Amino acid sequence: MCGRYCLDKPRAELQQLLRSWLRPEDSAWLEHYAPRELIRPQEPVLAVRREHGEDRLSHMLWGLLPGWVKDPLQAPRPINARAETIAEKASFRGPWRHHRCLLPSTGFFEKGHLIQRKDRQLFWLAGVWDRWIGPDGSEVETCCVITTQPNSLVAPLHDRMPVIIPEGLESIWLEPGDGAHRRALEPMLTPAPAEPWDCRALKPTAVPANKHQQLSLLD
Repeated sequence: MCGRYCLDKPRAELQQLLRSWLRPEDSAWLEHYAPRELIRPQEPVLAVRREHGEDRLSHMLWGLLPGWVKDPLQAPRPINARAETIAEKASFRGPWRHHRCLLPSTGFFEKGHLIQRKDRQLFWLAGVWDRWIGPDGSEVETCCVITTQPNSLVAPLHDRMPVIIPEGLESIWLEPGDGAHRRALEPMLTPAPAEPWDCRALKPTAVPANKHQQLSLLD
């Protein structure tokens, strides 16, 4: 399970890392960007998605609201989708086919520990997203993180970990395709190798209790 993560790069460094996806209209939110040491469910998150043949940065709410839901106030809002069943479950199979996304991150939390790359560089959490459109035409875009079996570093902490897309394969992950293409993506849904990562324990107050915990269990 991935229930909290961070994106704490300074603005100038984030701009450099995301330069190939940035557009002139992104300058507005970049001016208000601040590093985030803790990102919780139901908060806005930064994502890269492909729509109408173009990869773009977008802000979404973390907690998937499928487009077919009639009452958004009563619907579950899962923050995780299991890689093993993502193609089967009603909430996820449409987004898995058509709406994959990438969430930039600098670390994720499990059981009071922070897992980061040893070089402290940004990495990509694999996700899916959807758009809910209300009767009045209002739109809400939401996403969730795909999880898989843990690697040897995470296994002592939890029986799940987020899927991490290898550097250089971002475009392949976002590319639309048929069933054969999705099957070709399946090797990416396996645990990231443990060697490039490290894990450090945090003080109990460093990771506040998640007030949306009831939602985080819906993977």
